[in-house]
Amino acid sequence: MTEEIALFIPCYIDQFYPQVGIATLKLLKKLGCKVHYPMDQTCCGQPMANAGRETKAVASYHHFIDTFKDYNYVVAPSGSCVYHVRKHYDIIRQTKEVTHLRKNTLDLSEFLIDVLKIQELKARFPFKVGLHNSCHGLRGLRIGQSSERVGNDFSKLSQLLGLVKDLQLVPLERYDECCGFGGTFAVTEEAISVQMGQDRLLDHQRNGVEVITAGDMSCLMHLEGIAKRQKNPVRVMHLAEILNHE
Repeated sequence: MTEEIALFIPCYIDQFYPQVGIATLKLLKKLGCKVHYPMDQTCCGQPMANAGRETKAVASYHHFIDTFKDYNYVVAPSGSCVYHVRKHYDIIRQTKEVTHLRKNTLDLSEFLIDVLKIQELKARFPFKVGLHNSCHGLRGLRIGQSSERVGNDFSKLSQLLGLVKDLQLVPLERYDECCGFGGTFAVTEEAISVQMGQDRLLDHQRNGVEVITAGDMSCLMHLEGIAKRQKNPVRVMHLAEILNHE
């Protein structure tokens, strides 16, 4: 069955990591989706809300609704942006369009597992990969089991990476610890943010990881910046780039 969807690309991916948006588009089309990219899309409003000015972000919320209201699903390669739409758009009037988008705006991994229900991929990535679980994805969207919760262990990202030929997913000592980015936290508490990022990077490094992946490019951007300053050769790649790699 062909799914007709809209692709939402977050600001920082559009500006700094356009290859992630391209990989997401190619992957969805490869899997048989009819993908639309509304050219009027802008920010979901998360940065303003994170800075404590959520009322100033309401115009962005309404613009997002107006832009995407006619699509069955909105898919984004960003757990944090998806979480913001799903959980923070509760402050505006809950029209039929708003409730529809709050329910059907999905992270890429959710869409692939829960909607498309994919069980195979034509992808190959012969590297040792470390998975970073972003807080918004793990503890917000519940796309995996976090260590502080009692329940069956699962991870939608790990499930998808398991479909990639020759990929070695490396176990980490603290697989669900925050990288320290946290949006404006990295600005207001930069010393703590950097130390947390260094700790996460060291975990990957100790376990021989060659490539760090995640569903949120913002976390990877933080880790990449620290790695470059340390002259650490580890690479970062978004999940979509690996799933689309042949």
